[in-house]
Amino acid sequence: MPPSENRTASRLPSPFLPNPGSPHGGTDGGADTRAPLDGSPELLRAAFRRHPAGVAVITARGRRLAGFTATSLTSVSAEPPLVSFGVGTASGSWPVIAEAEHVGVHLLGEHQRELAATFARSGADRFAPPTRWREGPEGVPLLESVPVWLVCRVVARVPAGDHRVVVAEVVAGDPAGPGRPLVHHDGRYNALRD
Repeated sequence: MPPSENRTASRLPSPFLPNPGSPHGGTDGGADTRAPLDGSPELLRAAFRRHPAGVAVITARGRRLAGFTATSLTSVSAEPPLVSFGVGTASGSWPVIAEAEHVGVHLLGEHQRELAATFARSGADRFAPPTRWREGPEGVPLLESVPVWLVCRVVARVPAGDHRVVVAEVVAGDPAGPGRPLVHHDGRYNALRD
């Protein structure tokens, strides 16, 4: 779930109770004896705080420049080369993404924590200095010094709750930039450890 397009999850209290019907009685450490929580936005946010994800910035040009930090980037298909990402329909970036024919996808490096934070911050002028960018293929704004950038043609925008899942075909890119991957975990940007 993109940090910029979703509210930060708060830590949930521990509502887990021992299950007396467990074959292990909940006391020997051999069984998971916690009762499950009902499905909710809070449960989903708490679960995905535990799931490390790569950090990407999605950019587009419409009547204005738009961009946001995303942790929902997924490789979908090799033939044709497709990626997907989620974007909240209430976000400031959605009106531009909703009409864009092409988007830029940038995989950030561990040296770009501040860049990730800038594109996650509401109300920020994300393309103002110190952000360094240039116009790339199809007029897409491309961030500089990223480990990987891709220019993708949008092929679908699929409704998914309060988000849209955007599916896009890779048309150009460079996978040989500097740096090791930036990872988002437990509400923070982290370096990938060996």
